[in-house]
Amino acid sequence: MTRQLAFDLPVVAAFRREDFFISPVNAMALASIDAWRDWPGGKIVLVGPEGTGKTHLAHLWAEATGAVIVRACTLSTEDLPALTAGGMVVVEDAERLAGDAAGEEALFHLHNMVLPAGRLLITAERPVRDWGLRLPDLKSRVEAAGVVRLEAPDDALLAAVLVKLFADRQVTVAPALILWLVQRMERSIAAARQLVAYLDARALAEGKPINRAMAAAVLGEAPPHLGPLDAGRNE
Repeated sequence: MTRQLAFDLPVVAAFRREDFFISPVNAMALASIDAWRDWPGGKIVLVGPEGTGKTHLAHLWAEATGAVIVRACTLSTEDLPALTAGGMVVVEDAERLAGDAAGEEALFHLHNMVLPAGRLLITAERPVRDWGLRLPDLKSRVEAAGVVRLEAPDDALLAAVLVKLFADRQVTVAPALILWLVQRMERSIAAARQLVAYLDARALAEGKPINRAMAAAVLGEAPPHLGPLDAGRNE
């Protein structure tokens, strides 16, 4: 069979408010972001597994407040006075700097530059107590922040995310197939992102539209963390 070349085209990731699908697992987190003026101590830690919407919420807050977004792993090389000049900062993936003396010290100084006058949003996959921070003054300050949790997606959210991910790639998929995928895939948005990438790549390579047979094959061929055909199905 002649196979078409599948080019790795850029995918447009939209972080607009209308692209954030609200469900019971994330409604409180969105409300907390909207209520940023009332954050206790001017700071919160947004905690949730990879792909649950932390970055999307961070971008929504940054758009609303003019905040600067920085990844924790680059903090030790950043110009902190310039970064904190506006008083609104997002630090993403903060747990990744645990054990990095320079990184922890940078976050400590950033915290003190932003607060109490400004606002600080920190994202992480795990609660602060599980990061392994070694700088006591930083640990006490971050643990004092309010915590907002994002849970794994329910069916409605997972279906909406699949539709959005396909739309980001300019791919239209039948609603029935979306529901079929939700019943069989791993219950995470990270898995949804990878599954859509696999399906899109296969459709481009074969020059065929995405259908149930193709989806079944991709679910069976995907890495173990995406699960076999019926992984995650409630029998």
